[in-house]
Amino acid sequence: MEAVHDGLRGLDRARSQEHSLVILDLMLPGLAGLDVLRKLRAESDIPVIILTARGEEVERILGLEVGADDYLAKPFSPRELIARMRAILRRSRGSRPEPPAVAAAGVTVNPSSREAWLNASRLNLTSAEFSLLEVFVSHAGRIVSRDQLTQAVLGRELGAFDRVIDVHVSNLRKKLAAVQTGEWIKAVRGSGYLFVMRSGTP
Repeated sequence: MEAVHDGLRGLDRARSQEHSLVILDLMLPGLAGLDVLRKLRAESDIPVIILTARGEEVERILGLEVGADDYLAKPFSPRELIARMRAILRRSRGSRPEPPAVAAAGVTVNPSSREAWLNASRLNLTSAEFSLLEVFVSHAGRIVSRDQLTQAVLGRELGAFDRVIDVHVSNLRKKLAAVQTGEWIKAVRGSGYLFVMRSGTP
């Protein structure tokens, strides 16, 4: 474990590939936390948990849109932080034998290599987005609840007013549509989300 207290230095250390996860405070001297995250996401999919002041809803959502995996509002319980770290690391490392690649609607997800493809185009996904797409493709044509997605992707229960999984779904939609236009993930009111099967696709 290593702690640095400056945005530029933090970005340098996060780029070093010596760490498995980054805990990023959005209030940093030198280089703001969101700028650190933008630069890091341009070249790395290392899991990131952002720390925000309680009530900073806009910054929190923006952090998730930029590519953070999860967030905690300060002040927080150290136990809660450790629990979220462990959950994300279990998911990103894989604490079980990796299942075979799965495919649906032209999307192929390979858990072993942590790569996903839409037809011939490789998708540039964060760790959370990859896990989310894996769940969707595995359950293509079936509704998956927000609770199930939060458990599968973040390894924790869905909290009240928790929008983390919704932002990840929105980000994933945009990345799929950037390769091939159309509705990929449909919100089903009161039930969850549905990965849309397309006619003429496997």
